[in-house]
Amino acid sequence: MPHPPAPRRDRRVTVTDLGKAMEQGRPITMATAYDWPTGRLVDAAGIDCVLVGDSVAMVVAGHDSTIPATLDQMVYHGEIVARACQRSLVVVDLPFPLQHLGNLRAIEASARLLKETGCQAVKLEGTAGQAEVIAGIVAAGIPVMGHVGLRPQAVHQFGGYRMQRDRDQLFRDAESAAEAGAFAVVLECVPAAIAAEITEALPIPTIGIGAGPSCRGQVLVFHDLVGLSQGRVPRFVRTYASAGTLIAEALAQWRDDVEARRFPGPDETLG
Repeated sequence: MPHPPAPRRDRRVTVTDLGKAMEQGRPITMATAYDWPTGRLVDAAGIDCVLVGDSVAMVVAGHDSTIPATLDQMVYHGEIVARACQRSLVVVDLPFPLQHLGNLRAIEASARLLKETGCQAVKLEGTAGQAEVIAGIVAAGIPVMGHVGLRPQAVHQFGGYRMQRDRDQLFRDAESAAEAGAFAVVLECVPAAIAAEITEALPIPTIGIGAGPSCRGQVLVFHDLVGLSQGRVPRFVRTYASAGTLIAEALAQWRDDVEARRFPGPDETLG
């Protein structure tokens, strides 16, 4: 049976809309964005959620992990993206280590993201140990998306970007996020069978990345999706365009035209 069509995008997607999508069996879409052009493109494509991820530290700034991302940087990028998006729900990552510094610090940082960026929700990585922090942020009126499985902020603890297979721990983490009031939870690099079990058990949507097809939604990094990534792309990514190749070819052609004095030509010359 085909899924119901996506609702008309004549207003902002809300956290309650994601719950309704789960009830209706409509898959949820989420993609990252870090600046005005990508935010506009993702929003115009009718994507449900735009995630301003701390992956900005890797994708945009060239670091080898998300750990260097700061709160100031998340505010900067989040404000640009939120201003670019008219319909998509905008979610901004709470950067390391703010969710580990106590409820008050986490609430203050989340409130700053909400106030200064114009986003509608924050996302934080966490285990069952962060349930109290999630509950505190939610109690302050700030929607929270959880993130379990592979948590990039804990990459050194995991010994690299590895599949997470501890079923009991994954269930504890995901269920704790839901019980604490999270409106959705990202499952990253989780075996498909375990992700399917968690998805079936949770009363909130799961959004997968490298977690198989049974999650209530899927998320990918914009640059991976359109072929702008530098270096190896994870196996769970499907690249839908070769934007990097097109840009490289355009730059090389322009360089050649300048060096051969073909640019600027009559059409580009002001007189």
